[in-house]
Amino acid sequence: MNSIQFTVLGEPYGKGRPRFNRFTGTAHTPEKTESREALVGYEYRRQCGTFRFPDTAMLDMRILAYYSIPKCDSKATRAAKLEGFIRPTKKPDMDNVVKLVADALNQVAYRDDTQIVDCQCRKFYSEQPRTVIIIKQIGKENKHE
Repeated sequence: MNSIQFTVLGEPYGKGRPRFNRFTGTAHTPEKTESREALVGYEYRRQCGTFRFPDTAMLDMRILAYYSIPKCDSKATRAAKLEGFIRPTKKPDMDNVVKLVADALNQVAYRDDTQIVDCQCRKFYSEQPRTVIIIKQIGKENKHE
C-alpha cells in the first residue's frame, strides 16, 4: 500500500499555541488540542488499521477541510458556498490544521512528520463538516527539478 485516506468528522480544528507557566518555566499543549490530536490518531487507526509508512518514505499529505455553513446565510450564499464559489477565509488557519494533523500522526502513520515533503491544505464549505486526510508515499518517479 502506498496511499491511505481517512476522514475525521466534525468542524476542522487547528493546533493551539502552547501555553507557558511563568512559575515553572514550562510549556504545555492546550487540552482541546491534545484531545483533537488523539481523535485524529484514533480515526486513523480505526479506518486504516495498523498500516504505517516505512521510516525512510517520502510522503505527500493532502488535507481537505470542510467547514459548516452558518445558518444565517441566505439560500443564494449557501448555494455559492456549496458549489465552491465562496470558500472559507476564517479560522483555523490552514497551517494550524496541517500542524495538528501532521503532529497527531507521528508514530501512528509514519515515524515523524519530517517525512512529509509535499503538503496541500484546501478549505471548503459543506453541510457535513469534516477533515479528509490523504497520504501518499512518493518515490523517485515523482521527482521534480
